[in-house]
Amino acid sequence: MLAGIQIENIPQVNSHQTFTHSIEQSTQKLVAEKQKSDLLLSRMLPLPVLRSLRAQRAVPAEAFDAVTIFFSDIVGFTSISASSTPMEVINMLNMLYRLFDEKITHYDVYKVETIGDAYMVVSGLPQRNGNRHASEIADMSLSLLRSLEGACVPHRPGAPLMIRAGVNTGPCVAGVVGTTMPRYCLFGDTINTASRMESTGEAMKIHISYTTKIALDEIGNYEFETRGPVNVAGKGCMETYWLVGKVGDFRSESPRGPQLQDYHNNLMELLIRS
Repeated sequence: MLAGIQIENIPQVNSHQTFTHSIEQSTQKLVAEKQKSDLLLSRMLPLPVLRSLRAQRAVPAEAFDAVTIFFSDIVGFTSISASSTPMEVINMLNMLYRLFDEKITHYDVYKVETIGDAYMVVSGLPQRNGNRHASEIADMSLSLLRSLEGACVPHRPGAPLMIRAGVNTGPCVAGVVGTTMPRYCLFGDTINTASRMESTGEAMKIHISYTTKIALDEIGNYEFETRGPVNVAGKGCMETYWLVGKVGDFRSESPRGPQLQDYHNNLMELLIRS
């Protein structure tokens, strides 16, 4: 006894258990951070490419005989940006991209990149899918347009938010460019033509090339309208079409499907919570 306290009853700190617990916590945090890193990288590079880079193997450029490429941009984006604050523009793009990113998960497509208000998606690479690339992009395109029906610019109630969409089918080359921040890039005239289909299109319409129409005709059940000859910069006069619908067999996404208003979150709130 010492001052009425029994020394033998004082809890003894087990330094070994404390050290083990600390190591376990650190390991769990490390695993969690690695998972976040893996998720981020998987959104920047295709998984097959990512695996090769992790194995410290070179990733050679690869040629693809046929892929289908989708481009879209926001109608009137320049004027919207000129009369909006930077935060309002970023919030609008964040809402739109979050909606599109969720919608495209239902299709066999790969999101290549977003530049400003432009959104680029491809099917048929890095994993080949036979002749399904045209139908995957077509179904996705119709779905994206449906999700924007009645949508408005978030900070301008009553001002419609509309996109132009362009699609083209053909060969291309894809490969990793850069080392500090590697990017999976696509090259070839097929990409340029897809971009021209978008830029010469019209609001809330899907403008497709003749090669895409032929690919979709082989699959069947798609509805088109002939647009007629269009003078395309760098390509000359081209016969193009509007993809207007599909007869039955729509991809099941959800009973309702997400809409733009479902993503009406302020960007700062998202940054604070992340």
